Amino acid sequence: MTRQSPWPTLTPFKAGVAMIFLACLLFYSFGSTKPDLLLATDNRLLDTMFKWRGARPTTGSVVIVDIDERSLQAMGQWPWPRNILATLTNNIHRAGPRALGFDMVFPEPDRSSPSRFLKEIEKSLPMPQALPPILHDLENLDHDRIFGNALSRGSTVLGYVFQTRNDGLKSPGDQPFPSARIIVVPSNYGFTDLALIPAYRAILNIPSIATARSEGFFNVFTDIEGTLHRVPLMMAMDGVPYPSMALETFRLGMEISTITLHAATRIKGGTTPILGISLDQRFIPTDGNGQIAVNFRGPANSFPYVPAMEIIQGKNLHRLKDKFVVIGTTAAGLFDFRATPFTATYPGVEVNATIIDNLMAQDPLVYDIHTEIGLTYTLVIAGGLVLTLILVHAPPLAGALTGLVIMAGTLWGNYAVLFLNNKQAGVTFPLISLLAIFILVTTLNFFREGRDKRYIQRAFGHYVSPRVVEQLMADPGTLSLTGEQRELTIMFSDIRDFTTISESMDSRDLGAFMNEYLTIMSDIVMEHNGTVDKFIGDAIMAFWGAPAHDPHHGVNAVKTALAMLEKLREMQGVWIHRNLPFIDMGVGINTGLVSVGNFGSKNRFDYTVMGDAVNLASRLEGANKNYATNIILSEFTKKAIGESFFCRYVDRVRVKGKEKAVEIYEPLVTGTPPKPMADEVHAFEEAVSAYRQQRFQEALTTMEQLDRKSPQLLYQTYIHRIHTYMKHPPPPEWDGVEQRLNPPQPPPDAKGKP
Repeated sequence: MTRQSPWPTLTPFKAGVAMIFLACLLFYSFGSTKPDLLLATDNRLLDTMFKWRGARPTTGSVVIVDIDERSLQAMGQWPWPRNILATLTNNIHRAGPRALGFDMVFPEPDRSSPSRFLKEIEKSLPMPQALPPILHDLENLDHDRIFGNALSRGSTVLGYVFQTRNDGLKSPGDQPFPSARIIVVPSNYGFTDLALIPAYRAILNIPSIATARSEGFFNVFTDIEGTLHRVPLMMAMDGVPYPSMALETFRLGMEISTITLHAATRIKGGTTPILGISLDQRFIPTDGNGQIAVNFRGPANSFPYVPAMEIIQGKNLHRLKDKFVVIGTTAAGLFDFRATPFTATYPGVEVNATIIDNLMAQDPLVYDIHTEIGLTYTLVIAGGLVLTLILVHAPPLAGALTGLVIMAGTLWGNYAVLFLNNKQAGVTFPLISLLAIFILVTTLNFFREGRDKRYIQRAFGHYVSPRVVEQLMADPGTLSLTGEQRELTIMFSDIRDFTTISESMDSRDLGAFMNEYLTIMSDIVMEHNGTVDKFIGDAIMAFWGAPAHDPHHGVNAVKTALAMLEKLREMQGVWIHRNLPFIDMGVGINTGLVSVGNFGSKNRFDYTVMGDAVNLASRLEGANKNYATNIILSEFTKKAIGESFFCRYVDRVRVKGKEKAVEIYEPLVTGTPPKPMADEVHAFEEAVSAYRQQRFQEALTTMEQLDRKSPQLLYQTYIHRIHTYMKHPPPPEWDGVEQRLNPPQPPPDAKGKP
């Protein structure tokens, strides 16, 4: 049988290692730019962890003054006249907050201001003096000036919006004027070196309103799926950095004058990433573009809200004392909503409130690229190797469970160890890598197992029973083809006087008869889980315990020999009726440690056994003719079968080339024997014991009695030995071992069984 290697060139283990190397190389190639798909998946995992964690309490330092639906119903549609906003602002300042921030911009004059109408009326009059004197004081009738005056009376931050695309509307004078002093550390870096998000122009408040202590932008940027995770604290326009409204509100409230930008190592050929921002001793970690990773407190309404209408009416002002106050709107018609990890409709004003609260608690999420890099390489290399080894060497269920444990452990560790400690690291890439390793190795295992099963079917289908083949195909890992040491039971059987028989038949009849005989006997071997090793002329070599493990290999071998002998006796009458010669057989069985595997050539498969135990089995088969027995077992097989069969002791012989003697037995029946048989065997073994103790006369008497009752070559052999030793006593060192294996031939009427 030509052997084709059952193992593919690319083994599952090699494939797993290759995938690990490829994953590491791919991750290295990403550099600092993560693909959108990985970033989106990391963000979805982050959203999930926020929901696992649930809501967390705020610091209680931030209050939102809300232009809500009730306020709009009470005060009229938006935009309100700015004298109303002036009243709102004055009442907030009267409450004594730390700072006030406007999450809105006023880029156009108030069209409802009386001064605007009076100017139009005055143009149409022939003489300005026609107006009453009180109406000539337009400043007191200008809502924008009234609102601007109110803004200037406290620590107020006005919001504005950056336009990030070039819309062709930029004016050189449209520049924000924040009150903060901004510096860069190290000092050898300039503003233009920083990798801040660039803006084209600013949509500012009108000059009459831009009287607040400071200004700040309130731009936010969502991810590719529209969810908000990071918010810029600084942006750049014309090479100059500008702070956000939330950052400025917090800075004014904390009475800090300087914002320090910490620059990282310059990227070759590019800009310099930002490490973070400092306000005095407070360090605020950001990403390289100056964005803070928002640690959301929960769904909408996580912060206390006070309706703007109540503040205008002078109510609940005590709730604003010593607080950071942010004015914004949650009215549905004004569309100031964002999608966050907790909800798809999160008020924009609450985003700024959350940032201020994060700065106050010093607990924004920290994205550490170095932690992510180390975690990724560790999971891909260590986790990938463990997963590959388990998938290759363990059952599929164990591999699947290992993969689930590693992936679940990664998610749990990311949540419990990092996220709950306000740290953020992407684990999508290592999880995808581990999944790819799992799929690749499992797929190769599947095809390898299928190839192994087909190979086993081809290689062993004619040697072992279908039941054994199915066992091997169910678990190919139990099969070793490279050679291994294993305790097996080996059997040799052949036809007695085959040469004489073959001479009496022509070649065609002989071939047909041998095919019939070998088919019958090999089928019996395979029916008892044996492996037919080879046919040697009329002889059959078989063994038990390989390729499939068989803990009862000795018992099955002896069962096979008895079944073969029984079938032979059944067929003897059939063959004689067909004018074929009388057929008898001899069987030798031994149990021992042998080498088993493929010992054929490179291109020729030969799964067989080798070793002294094999040679002994062959010698025992040939010894049957010395005792007129059909089956001889070694003492090692006798020990292996225990009490499963009733056996008769035969002799103690020394095999040529071996010093140690071996006791041999003949199996007579399965289980408990009939009493006459048991008595006869007992008497024989008593006589053998006397013989070995050189009580020759006692042994002779018993042997002669047994032979008269049931003439057998075995008894006659011992009688012949006893007569010899009585005439010529053995030497003192004699151990009862028979050196000769060619005793006298039995008389024609000798029988072989008690």
